Amino acid sequence: MKPYRSPWMTPELDILRTTARRFFEEEVAPHANRWRKQHQIDRSVWLKAGELGLVCMSVPEQYGGQGASFAHEVVVMEEQARICDTAFGFVPGALNAPHFLLHTATHEQNLRWMPDIAAGRKGLSVCITEPDAGTDVKALRTTARRDDDSYVLNGNKVFITQGRQAELSLVAARTGGGGAKGISLFMVETKKTPGFKISRVLEKIGQNGLDTCEIFLDDARIPAENLIGGVEGRGFGQLMDVFVRERLSIAVTGVATAERAIELALGHARNRKMLGQTLWDFQNTKFTLAECATEVRIARTFVDRLVMELSNGEEIDPAEAIMAKYWCSDKQCEIIDHCLQLFGGYGYMTDSPIAQLYLDARVQRIYGGSNETLKDLISRAM
Repeated sequence: MKPYRSPWMTPELDILRTTARRFFEEEVAPHANRWRKQHQIDRSVWLKAGELGLVCMSVPEQYGGQGASFAHEVVVMEEQARICDTAFGFVPGALNAPHFLLHTATHEQNLRWMPDIAAGRKGLSVCITEPDAGTDVKALRTTARRDDDSYVLNGNKVFITQGRQAELSLVAARTGGGGAKGISLFMVETKKTPGFKISRVLEKIGQNGLDTCEIFLDDARIPAENLIGGVEGRGFGQLMDVFVRERLSIAVTGVATAERAIELALGHARNRKMLGQTLWDFQNTKFTLAECATEVRIARTFVDRLVMELSNGEEIDPAEAIMAKYWCSDKQCEIIDHCLQLFGGYGYMTDSPIAQLYLDARVQRIYGGSNETLKDLISRAM
């Protein structure tokens, strides 16, 4: 079958792919097991990525980024998927954290914080999810009370990506009444704010190399100038604008990891001897992988169109980004499961790449909006 090349690929992106592949093979892959045990990557690796320009690539140059397109970030996501890694903080939640800041903060605020983020000197987490307010952001309970030249934050956040390592946290809190209009965003400099408390690093079934924390805000006092955008009550709309990008990123990683699972299964099937022949010689194996390859190609072509539109500066339909997220994450889990089955008992061992893909994939159907909730949102747009 003729190798597929995404229509948005260019010679410049081919060069980036070579750089990203070398980075993941040399700086990330050798440390995967250790990072899973310690629940975080080494900061030195994040700094190395910053030196190579692999962090905040689509952030404007005036804020320390590369001024590149979304397609550049897609290339890096694909290369991370190729080595079956989720420890390096380029998974969707962490990848889009700088864009929450970029699209919601004032020019002065971006100048203040973004260059350190882009260089890898400081990490950024986004604190939105709460124990009783996950996909339903409008229901969040964390409060921010104005007190002279400060805001005092109180509340509980959970499932916070890079919560332990990040020096900066973008926190959603309620400054007004109920619903969407009462939500604002704030920047908390975590190491300088005594009331910002990391309760624990959460144990997960997958993505264990990426620290995920529960956080308490206990009279956390921050300067009033850390109100993102300078105006209260705009937080919900600001978040929704960036969710489109995040959901497309989840779709991209879903397709890329499913493609990698097929490659691994095909290589295994052609070499695995069984009952006097190879596993590939069985019709069931051929049919299974043919079906998987067809479904992932369908997903790839849909996602490629959205990537091309976003990379060209076009405004993509939020409903289509939701469709892509739900469809691709569902197919990611299904396809990886089918491929793992072909490995037999070896596929159940956690040191197997296919097993790691399987474990890390499950959350894709949950974060960025659970797929069940997203189907409801699609129906509202019909």
